[in-house]
Amino acid sequence: MNSTLSQPSTTKTRAIVINALFIALTLVATMFINLRLPIMGNGGLIHLGNVPLFIAALVYGKKTGAIAGAFGMGLFDIISGWAIWSPFTFIIVGTMGFLAGLISEKLPGKRVLVNTVAVAVALIIKVVGYYFAEVILYGNWIQPFGSIPGNIMQVVLAGIIVVPLVGRLNKKVG
Repeated sequence: MNSTLSQPSTTKTRAIVINALFIALTLVATMFINLRLPIMGNGGLIHLGNVPLFIAALVYGKKTGAIAGAFGMGLFDIISGWAIWSPFTFIIVGTMGFLAGLISEKLPGKRVLVNTVAVAVALIIKVVGYYFAEVILYGNWIQPFGSIPGNIMQVVLAGIIVVPLVGRLNKKVG
């Protein structure tokens, strides 16, 4: 068999496997590595699902980051009985993964700084996105403020774990 003909198929298969792996890792980390806090609104769930999401985005790029976030956390919402949140999560977390990956791919400079900026942008998307999702779902402009501390804590914790780790992973993967 001609190796040139099998190359695109191998690349596609690899991408499918990596995407599926990060969807599963994001789902599992969101579902099983979490802590529920007694905070008003929906801000009482602190989870580590952002860790595999950011690894996917910063190591494998914007497409894998978007897929891992959108499908991994979107599935979590459906499985956990929060299906009404799933469309919002799909868009918000998919955008987080896409933009974090895009920033990491496109910005030149020191990787730690670039990846920190990528996580900071994802943080802004999460806080603003879920604030407006809650405004839509609850019909209230005040109650969603209760979710902001939990959303900040999730992303900052994931950033503290992922940013130092990604430099090492990039060396091994690349």
